[in-house]
Amino acid sequence: MNEDINMTVLPTENRDGLDLVVYQYGMEKCKSAHSFGPAVRDHYLIHFIISGSGVFYVNGKSYSIKENQGFLICPDVITYYEADDEKPWTYAWVGFKGIKAESYLKLADLSQENPIFICENGEFAKKCFEDMIKATELKYAREIRLQGLLEVFLSELIEEAGKHIDISSNYKELYIKKSLQFVETNYSRKFSIAEMADNIGLNKNYFSSIFKENIGVTPQQYVLNFRINKACELMNNYSLTISDISRSVGYDDTLGFSKIFKKEKGVSPINYRKKSN
Repeated sequence: MNEDINMTVLPTENRDGLDLVVYQYGMEKCKSAHSFGPAVRDHYLIHFIISGSGVFYVNGKSYSIKENQGFLICPDVITYYEADDEKPWTYAWVGFKGIKAESYLKLADLSQENPIFICENGEFAKKCFEDMIKATELKYAREIRLQGLLEVFLSELIEEAGKHIDISSNYKELYIKKSLQFVETNYSRKFSIAEMADNIGLNKNYFSSIFKENIGVTPQQYVLNFRINKACELMNNYSLTISDISRSVGYDDTLGFSKIFKKEKGVSPINYRKKSN
C-alpha cells in the first residue's frame, strides 16, 4: 500500500434504513498536482484539508481550498479536484449515506449550491478522522464507532454554521435599526431608497429584501407610512398650514402631498384636520 494513503472501504449490503452509514474513509498526503475526476459518487463525500491547498471544481465553478477548509461532494454530481503544484494538500475524507444525512448537512449549511466549509477547530476535525482510521482495528463495534465519529464531526460543522447564522442575523438587525433611524432623522427631506441603502453600506436590492423580511413592508411603504403619520401628528398644530406640514414631512408639492394623504387616509388633509378638531 502507498504509505501516503490510508483508506478503508466498507461493505454496503444490508445497511439501508440507518441514520448514517459510513461507506469509506481515509487520509492521503497528495503529490504535486495530484487529481481525481471528473467523477460521480452515489453517496455524500466530505474532504477536510489538513495541510496544503488545492482546487475543487463543481457545477462550472472552481474553489480554492486550503488548510482547515473542506468541500462536500453530493451524490450524482460530477466533480474534479486537484492538489496545488507547490503546496499539495493532505486531506482526510469520509463517504456516507443515511436517512439523516441530508438533514444534518442542511444544518451545517452544506449543499450542492454551497459545498465549501471552514472548520475553525481544525485539530478537533483532524482527530475525528484519525480516530476513524484507528477504528478500523475494531472487530465488533467498528460501524457504531464510525457512525458516532461522523456525527461528532458533523456536529462541529453544525455548531460553527449556527454561530455564523447568529452573526448574520445580528448584522441584519443592526442594518434594520440603522435604516429606521435614518428615516426618523431624514423624513423631512427628499431621499431615495438607494440613499437609505448606501447609508448603511448595502446594495439597494439586498437592503429592500431584508427590510421587507424584517418589517413586513417595503422600504418605500414604510417611509410613506412614517411621513403620513407624522403629518397627522402635525395637524394638531393649527399654526401650521397644510403647505407647512407638507414640507415638514418631505413633500415640496402640496398638491401631490394632498393626493397621497387622501389615498392613504381616505380624506384630504383639510378634512382630516376638521374631523380631528
